[in-house]
Amino acid sequence: MLTEDELALLEAIRETGSLSRAAVRLGRAPSTISHAARQLEARFDALLFDRRRYRLQLTPAGHLLAQEAARLMNDVARLTRRVKQVAGGWEDRLHIVTDEILEFDTLLPVIRAFDKLESGVSLRITHEVLGGTWEALREGRADLVIGATNEPPAIPQLRWAELGRMEWVFAVSPRHPLGKVSGPLSQQVVSTHRSVVVADSSRGAGRGYGVVGGQATLAVPTMRAKILAQCDGLGIGWLPHHRVSALLKSGALVEKAMADPREPNVLFAAWRGDHDGRALAWWLEQIRQPRLAKRLIDGVPLPA
Repeated sequence: MLTEDELALLEAIRETGSLSRAAVRLGRAPSTISHAARQLEARFDALLFDRRRYRLQLTPAGHLLAQEAARLMNDVARLTRRVKQVAGGWEDRLHIVTDEILEFDTLLPVIRAFDKLESGVSLRITHEVLGGTWEALREGRADLVIGATNEPPAIPQLRWAELGRMEWVFAVSPRHPLGKVSGPLSQQVVSTHRSVVVADSSRGAGRGYGVVGGQATLAVPTMRAKILAQCDGLGIGWLPHHRVSALLKSGALVEKAMADPREPNVLFAAWRGDHDGRALAWWLEQIRQPRLAKRLIDGVPLPA
């Protein structure tokens, strides 16, 4: 490992091409710089400086030493910052998993506010679907999950808080055969048409909402894809009311009354009690604010 002075010496000689000019830049006597250069070569038993030309240059070995030493110095500096960061109560990184039912756009202001703390914590935000969200927390792939649906499962030291309720609407394209059907739709009628579902990302048996046994399905990767597929008449199904309000108003989708209405979903934020870092505490404080919780659940309506 090179010292900061030795690294500065290599850089000064590389840029100035002269021991005397390097001495001026570093504020040291030329004889001191010359001695330091010879000691550096003796330590590595290699010719680091090409003295044969008018302009002093680093040899290939000298270039390699300067580049690798600079990289190592940067690594040490980053490690030092991370150690101080963790010692101060901040996590090294925080992995947040959101259920795909939420839209990433709604988190952007929160991320910007977190950045202003200059904590040094690396954020990783990914998403899962249905059971995959709880699974990520159970398997330690998430420090915090946001928007998980259904009742919290049995997970050691699980902590959770309700975000609110998401309202649903059964909607079809006006071009779909059910678009012209009047009166409440029964499960028997619905089961004869293909349902569009967002594929469960859990590794176990996947599940889907509002699917009747034996009903044909079209599994898509995101809620946005599900909305677009239903607008295109490729299938039917339940959609978050706020996400499709503009589409319902414009007639791109038609709301259908159901013989068996769907209850609203309670959405949860959850974390493990054995994780108590400052970054997690900050995020929990934010999502407990009613205004943010409402924005997460309401989402951003798709344009008509």
